[in-house]
Amino acid sequence: MMSMKLIGSLSCCLWLVMAIATVAQTSDDSNAPVLDTSGQALQVGVEYYIKPAITDNGGRFTLINRNDSCPLYVGQENVSGPEGYPVTFAPFVEGETVSTAWKLGETDEVTQRRLIVTGEDQNQGIAGPARNYFRVNKQAAPEGVYNLEWCPTELCPTCRFICGSAGALVENGKRLIALDGSVLPVVFERA
Repeated sequence: MMSMKLIGSLSCCLWLVMAIATVAQTSDDSNAPVLDTSGQALQVGVEYYIKPAITDNGGRFTLINRNDSCPLYVGQENVSGPEGYPVTFAPFVEGETVSTAWKLGETDEVTQRRLIVTGEDQNQGIAGPARNYFRVNKQAAPEGVYNLEWCPTELCPTCRFICGSAGALVENGKRLIALDGSVLPVVFERA
């Protein structure tokens, strides 16, 4: 399976990156490409928005200032609309550097859900930068709907990870993306 990094253009000099598999993970068809909302396979270098498959589940993915400090958290706009940040796919290769990356962050004390934050995983152990590795899993139905999952077993098949699927966590009126709760089905819309 070919792995990819998801890079979102935030401004002229800021990039958002998340390691991700470009082939959908399903039990029945592991070689199916990830499709955008027009039914086309995602392409390297093309901008896409990540948005919920159900329109009343918040808006496009963006970065959230959770507590007036760094790092920024991966989240959603509160409503559907033209906001959010487009992302692009690029090869996930060892040694590639970017300024800002998505990674598995801390566990929220109240909900016990793991948050997704910005930053590079500096771990150089057997699994490498495993906290930066997310993948796309195809839902059984409908076509073109996916889940984002943190489960870096492709980086280290012998490591024991506590995998989790991404969903929304509403905190003080802000929609954060976190693992270990209700799954948020998503689609990829070409920018």
